[in-house]
Amino acid sequence: MRSIDAREVTRQVSQMVVEANMVLPGDVSTALEKAWENEDNPSGREILGQLLENARLAREMSLPLCQDTGLAVFFVELGQECRLRGDLYQAVNAGVSRGYEEGFLRKSVCNPLSRKNTGDNTPAVIHLDLVPGDRLKIRFMPKGGGSENMSGLAMLTPSQGLEGVKEFVLQRVAGAGPNPCPPGIIGIGIGGSFDQAPLLAKKALFRPLDDIHPEQEVRDLEAELFEAVNALGIGPMGMGGRTTCLGVKIQAAPCHIASLPVAVNIQCHAARHKEVNL
Repeated sequence: MRSIDAREVTRQVSQMVVEANMVLPGDVSTALEKAWENEDNPSGREILGQLLENARLAREMSLPLCQDTGLAVFFVELGQECRLRGDLYQAVNAGVSRGYEEGFLRKSVCNPLSRKNTGDNTPAVIHLDLVPGDRLKIRFMPKGGGSENMSGLAMLTPSQGLEGVKEFVLQRVAGAGPNPCPPGIIGIGIGGSFDQAPLLAKKALFRPLDDIHPEQEVRDLEAELFEAVNALGIGPMGMGGRTTCLGVKIQAAPCHIASLPVAVNIQCHAARHKEVNL
């Protein structure tokens, strides 16, 4: 049985919080550069250039990529042969509090009714899975309100099928327009249950942009939706052009024979995320 001190979790989380908010992932930077090269709309191309410059300045000057430093969302996988010395939830939240304070990051968490700010960007949203092995994997995403507000869930009927899925995704992206700060990533969850589909959609946003789905049917759907979303012409920051999204990622799960849940979770151009393995 491998043992990990909760204080190490706090230390790692505090670093993740700062780094994720200031350094754009490499796959996203590469995708933005490619989009800039291929964009033929002058306004859209200028916006893409500004986004790349913003990412460079944030990295070099240790500044947030965006003023909205997000709701702290974590997906944690705890190995069955790993024992944590201390409280996992307290350790993660302590790391969030420390990171947002030391990184001078905006605190964006409040009571949903009174709207009173909690003061340190806690509590974090923590999804915990028990998995085989003796490792602890922590994935972090600071999710901005603008993109999160554009999420959607539909409980389709099986008769609506694949065409219904595609129609809902395109309607959701078109309805979102410039609000989620495109070009971003479209996370899609298909199947499962009412509560599982949105979770699948958010998990899909962690997949690298160059990741190839192992199932041909899902690969084909991702490629088709990628073309269809970019054909909407919303463009960078809604200024028009061929670059409305940088990628479409799908996670699917078996569902009841009488239902077809589909969820869309849109990520902004600053697709911030970080992962550590302990």
